[in-house]
Amino acid sequence: MVAEVPGAIGQVADAGPRVQAWPVRSAAYYGLFVIILATALNFLDAQVFSMMAQHIKADFHLTDEQLGFLLGPANIIFYVLVGIPLARLVDLYPRKYVLAGGITLIGGITALGGLAQNFVQLFMSRMLVGAGGSAHAPGSYSMLADYFPPARLPRAIGFLQLGFIGGNALGIYLGGLLLTLVAAWPVTHWMGLTIHGWQWVLMMVGAPGLVIAGLLLCATEPPRRGVTALAQAVPMKAVLREIWTRRSTYLPLFIGLAFSATEFLGLSVWRPAFLARTYGWSSARIGNWMSVVILVSYLVGALIGTVFAEWLAKRYKDAHVRAATILFALAAPFEIIAPLMPSGELALLCVALGGVCALASAVPQNAAIQRITPNEMRGRVTAIYLFMFIFFGSFGGQLIGSVTQRVFGNDADLWKSIVLTASILLPLAAFTISRGIKPYGREVERLEKLEARSA
Repeated sequence: MVAEVPGAIGQVADAGPRVQAWPVRSAAYYGLFVIILATALNFLDAQVFSMMAQHIKADFHLTDEQLGFLLGPANIIFYVLVGIPLARLVDLYPRKYVLAGGITLIGGITALGGLAQNFVQLFMSRMLVGAGGSAHAPGSYSMLADYFPPARLPRAIGFLQLGFIGGNALGIYLGGLLLTLVAAWPVTHWMGLTIHGWQWVLMMVGAPGLVIAGLLLCATEPPRRGVTALAQAVPMKAVLREIWTRRSTYLPLFIGLAFSATEFLGLSVWRPAFLARTYGWSSARIGNWMSVVILVSYLVGALIGTVFAEWLAKRYKDAHVRAATILFALAAPFEIIAPLMPSGELALLCVALGGVCALASAVPQNAAIQRITPNEMRGRVTAIYLFMFIFFGSFGGQLIGSVTQRVFGNDADLWKSIVLTASILLPLAAFTISRGIKPYGREVERLEKLEARSA
């Protein structure tokens, strides 16, 4: 039993911390609101930048390979290098300051990227933007877990998905709108700098970061629950030891997320090409349909994930991991059969249903990590968890492309690659996550007993 492991970091609550009241509801929901805004800016920045791809390529005379580095690895490389170390700041200092500093860096460097004069300068700016965002999710989840009691945490995380959904949807719309606005603007020459129209868009998008940073500073920093003065400066070795000590709970969530990210992020990259190659759809038709599918399915998914997790929590101690397993198992068949549909509309209907279940599963997954992780290491554990998503997800597109080229050898057989990879990786993800149901339930029972004794 996990509770019998001697000297585990997760047992610091045995020291008998004083009873802590939860923050008042108005402070908690204000904090949630500004965290949603900051999350939206993170994803809006990425979507707007992707909308500029062809303009950047033409004006900077880039190759597709260079453009690919700007769109993906520039952010991922820096996240890998500094994401987990920066997450330590979340565990040591007031989180609202860490989040405000990060969003200031994102907004400021995005705006400065509008002054870049070549590929190297723009690449460096995107790396620094990635650094600014690396501590955002760990800090956000850590604050929410101290704003809201366990019964309400899935709801808060469900609302947090609005930042992800809104940032992605608004980024596509706003990027097109602003690029259309500046299309007629002449190239500007100022103090030896050449500024193209799309660079003004970067400056516009970066500016709101300073406003959101100010709103974050006005938020109430929630007291860290269950943390003693001696426990606040936990070294990284102790964090890794905590994960290994409770590996029966953590590893199914981590490994399951890696399997699912490889498939789902790979699918998102190749879905437009799949619709074009399999059904002959135009780019305009793909954009019109997919934007609606993504917006609606993700909104519905966030709602279903919240309601389902809360409903199960009234019946099971292991509700969060149980809910994630069920929802992900429901997502798998829709993603597998989507490429087999006789029309693009039916394929996107399956994609929408799969997207609802997939995003719904993210709500209890994230709630599970926050529920069982000791407060003083929550930021770094969350960073490691999200690293699994970003790192392995970044290989998803490469995997599907390689299967198409090396296994089937025909671009028109892209649909076969999607079916094959989905049929292997998605059931593996659901099965792996399910292995954490019983250990998670036991861990929640142990924590509840400690919390009852301290009260």
